Amino acid sequence: MYTYFKGIVTEIDSGNITVECGGVGYKINVPNPFSYNMGEEYKVYVYTKISEDDMALFGFKIKEEYELFLKLISVKGLGPKLALPIIATGSIGGIVDAINRENILYLTKFPKIGEKLARQIILDLKNKINIEGEIAENNNTEELMNVLESLGYKLSEIKKVLPLVNTSETLENQVKEALRLMLK
Repeated sequence: MYTYFKGIVTEIDSGNITVECGGVGYKINVPNPFSYNMGEEYKVYVYTKISEDDMALFGFKIKEEYELFLKLISVKGLGPKLALPIIATGSIGGIVDAINRENILYLTKFPKIGEKLARQIILDLKNKINIEGEIAENNNTEELMNVLESLGYKLSEIKKVLPLVNTSETLENQVKEALRLMLK
């Protein structure tokens, strides 16, 4: 239905943002709403879920997250409300790698993903995800996350600063930048 919205973020809640486009505010469920800044313009890739009694928008900052989300919701028994936390708490590279290596333990760490559903994800998606653009960068991001977690920071704190860190820098500089951002 829609591919993306480009507009100003006017509200940020715990699970969603409101993006104003052409005078209309759209409530969009996003993986990490606190990675957006109020009053700034963003291009948000959206998936529209329409059911008998509800209509919901699910949005992503980068196209690769959007593409992975579409693959995940194609799995039998895995809807948008279960796929969104997977994108929120995992990296693109880590998720794709876990699926291709049949790492059930990694997949079951996500909320409401049991062993049966993890096996279904692997069965349906193994070697079928071809998302290239951000995977190398997200492997760097995963290293950064591991370092910050080992320093005692919570995943929720880390996820807030990750989009603000320049991942083209060395890991050492990324860690310094992330620490500086967390201390603000």
